[in-house]
Amino acid sequence: MSYTTASLALITFGIWETLLVVGVLMLLFGAKKLPMLARGLGTGIRNFKGELKESPKLQEAPADPEAGEADTP
Repeated sequence: MSYTTASLALITFGIWETLLVVGVLMLLFGAKKLPMLARGLGTGIRNFKGELKESPKLQEAPADPEAGEADTP
């Protein structure tokens, strides 16, 4: 077996692998905690994407805030 075949086999998930992962998660965390974990993960991803979008705006701002105030009377 070559490395490319082995790496492709690790990437693909079928229905049985997905069910196995969900089953293990249910055993570890319980059915009540899974929605809370998924909600927290989604919120974290949204916050991360928002920070990435705001990052270029922060870089365009002047480095010295007092320099902008000195020009105004």
